[in-house]
This record gives sequence, structure tokens and C-alpha cells, in this order.
Amino acid sequence: MSLFASGNQTVGPYLHIGLDWLNTRDIAGKGIKGERAVVSGRLIDGDGNGVNDGLIEIWQANAEGKYAHPEDAQKKPLEKGWRGFGRIPTDAKGGFRFTTVKPGRVPGPVSGLQAPHLVVSVFMRGMLKHLATRIYFPDEAAANAEDPILKLVPAARRATLIPKANGKSLEWNIVLQGKNETVFFDY
Repeated sequence: MSLFASGNQTVGPYLHIGLDWLNTRDIAGKGIKGERAVVSGRLIDGDGNGVNDGLIEIWQANAEGKYAHPEDAQKKPLEKGWRGFGRIPTDAKGGFRFTTVKPGRVPGPVSGLQAPHLVVSVFMRGMLKHLATRIYFPDEAAANAEDPILKLVPAARRATLIPKANGKSLEWNIVLQGKNETVFFDY
């Protein structure tokens, strides 16, 4: 038995080794239809410091509400070049920024529709399992109120999933623990 942790017992900071080619800050790309959205914020640890070697992954539907995934059998259009996926590394102060389009509504897990949202995964040093959360849009109050997933979150904590509008951009911090901790979902 070794007294030192090996690579499969610890996590990071490996996120920039061999993964840079997967990074993209423009998830929608040029020519993709839909309402443009710019999201920026910081990945913040329990002490209020930015996490400088984190990775934020975004997975989303297009403006019509269709995922670029073979299991999405909806009869909705999918534009050529739409991936709906992006990886954004955090900078030296934990900052991140990306552009995309607001997704359309997608079917709920049982019935009805979910509000427009982005699925977010967080990877960083010291975590053996990534964190899963969502971003909902502040101008979708009616859809947010009926979203089956957002309804599972206590009302007092829902604000951690809804960015603040700042002109034409959205500000959203991912707080890992402590006051205003972001809601994370089990999977």
C-alpha cells in the first residue's frame, strides 16, 4: 500500500493537459438561429476565491428545443453545424465567459415542457465526481414557474440557478459551498 496518492486517486489539475482542443467559448457558432446570450461569471470555492483550473461544460438544446443527440427523436429542425456543447476553462481568477443562443423548451421527464435552460457540469481539482447544475433564464418567469426540475428546488434556493441580467449579458457565479451555494443535482 502506497502512502502517496496516485493519479487515479486524485483529480487535477489536469484539465488543460490534452483537452485544450475541445474548448469553445462560442457554443452556437456563426449563422445559428436564435436569441444570442452571453454568460459570464466565476467558479468560486468555499473561501470565496476563484478556482483557477476549473472546467465548465455546457450541454443544451437549440432554439427550437432539439438536442444534437441521436436519442432526441423530436421532429424539430436541427441546423447543420449545431453541436449544443461547449467546454470553457476558468481563468486565473476563476472567471469564465461563453456565448450561445437561448434554447427552446424541451419535453419534461414525465410530461409537459421544461423551461429554457442550459445543463452545466463543473470539473475541478480535488473532485472525483463532477457537479451537475443548470442555468435558467431570468426573462422566462412563467416557464420557470412550471418547470418540473426547478420545482424540485426549494423556492429560497432557486435564485442560484438564475443569472442576473446585466445589459445584454447574463452574470452567473457557481458557488461551490457556503452562503449562496449553487444548487447541484444528483445524477
